[in-house]
Amino acid sequence: MIRPAVDADWPRIWPIVHDVVTAQETFAYDPAMTSEEARRMWLLPAPARTVVFAEGDEVLGTANMYANRPGPGNHVASGSLMVAASARGRGVGRALTTDLIAWARESGFAAIQFNAVVDTNTAAVSLYESLGFTTLGVAPGAFRHPVLGDVGLRIMWLNLR
Repeated sequence: MIRPAVDADWPRIWPIVHDVVTAQETFAYDPAMTSEEARRMWLLPAPARTVVFAEGDEVLGTANMYANRPGPGNHVASGSLMVAASARGRGVGRALTTDLIAWARESGFAAIQFNAVVDTNTAAVSLYESLGFTTLGVAPGAFRHPVLGDVGLRIMWLNLR
């Protein structure tokens, strides 16, 4: 069900990205971004990797994964995951995260760092913690939630060594 994303997948990825970003609850991305801007940011070239979780022609989720920083920081991976609203609670996020972890291990990364997990995104925090991630710290008020106001952004870490 998880496979590399190809350019032809974008029309099925974009609605997920658009819905998540315009909700402004879990990603610190500009809600006014265009499809083309989002495409350039999401469909990353190798050695990064972008995948979709698909059932037939339906894309239920997507993730990208890459070195967190260039040069001296390129031994730590990072990534972003988005799941279609209709597929939440069905294991798509877990499958995508597990795939990201496997990719990072196979690629020789020492760890995975998620730089900005919204503190109120309890589903993601619980999922990541269940897979061994720990919270290194929280930047208080670093994310403007449309309903809850200023909330924290977590830095989450998984040691792969």
